[in-house]
Amino acid sequence: MKSDLTDTPHQETAATGRRTLLHGASFASAIALLGSARAAAAAEAQPFPSHKRWRLAFVNHVTTNPFFVPTQYGIADACDMFGCDHQWTGSANADVAEMVNAINAAIAAKADAIAVPIVDPHAFDQPVTRALQAGIPVFSYNADAPPGSANKRLAYIGQDLYQAGVAMGHRIESLVEGGTVALFIATPGQLNIQPRIDGAQDTLKKSGKNYDIQVIATGATVNEELSKIKAFYLGHQDLKGMFAVDAGSTQGVAETMRQYQLAAKGVHAGGFDLLPRTLDLIKAGSLDFTIDQQPYLQGFYTVMEMFLYLASGGLVGPADINTGLKFITKDSVQPYLDTSTRYEGKSDKPAIVPRSGPIAG
Repeated sequence: MKSDLTDTPHQETAATGRRTLLHGASFASAIALLGSARAAAAAEAQPFPSHKRWRLAFVNHVTTNPFFVPTQYGIADACDMFGCDHQWTGSANADVAEMVNAINAAIAAKADAIAVPIVDPHAFDQPVTRALQAGIPVFSYNADAPPGSANKRLAYIGQDLYQAGVAMGHRIESLVEGGTVALFIATPGQLNIQPRIDGAQDTLKKSGKNYDIQVIATGATVNEELSKIKAFYLGHQDLKGMFAVDAGSTQGVAETMRQYQLAAKGVHAGGFDLLPRTLDLIKAGSLDFTIDQQPYLQGFYTVMEMFLYLASGGLVGPADINTGLKFITKDSVQPYLDTSTRYEGKSDKPAIVPRSGPIAG
């Protein structure tokens, strides 16, 4: 009869490691062996008790936009890790009414938690309140209610959008001494991008330099954005800078810079996000910079907060998480071009990406 005290495979591996250490193996090799045993055990460990597969509803304002591909991978990876299911729903073209309908549908279906980019300053107040009254926690991601809002969402996971615009404004100030500066925005007034353009304009106005700031609405689709950007340039060929606050407009700025060889004419340009074409054109010198807001984390961290809230009965969190701001330039773009991962939305395959060398501060 098998004893209840028989070692498990993990226990046997750990015991072997301890014996090796006692019999004079090198400290480094013993630590490596023990570490591998712990890693194997950790990979199979279940840190939380068994639970239902909570259903998480992610409402989005542009469900088919390539920016949110890594966000969806982050959601899927976190759901696999925490044992949850998710739905990706909302509007394909920033229709707030469709987003509200999606929230109401999630409430009616008794979703366990809801996440939504709050892209309108008032439209989501009542739907969020209805969800909370039904006992469904609501989190915002990518875009948040304005300061002092009546919206009662529990936490925001995403970039500090206004400060990102301020940082962009300072970068523009360092590149352009004066003259016409075009600022492109897909959908003015939407809270996922309007704070950025506000921050950039405020910074440029305080700079003391003589800027003629032109704000241009480009639209919700990549083709429309490119068309509007080209048309503006052709009507303002004396401009000194072209900058955008959303992914599609940034790609359009880069394409326009490339087509008309504007970098060689002393025009500077930049924007947001990591669409593959944007990265290619940074490498080619058509774009001075883009700003990474880490969309993968906006999915992953939101699921993490939802899960911990549900697992703890509301005792843990929720907490706002700033997913960060990172300038990508020609000097730093190569690692993004050399890898294809879920983290940047360029592959559907899970991967551990090796790195080496010093880490820039």
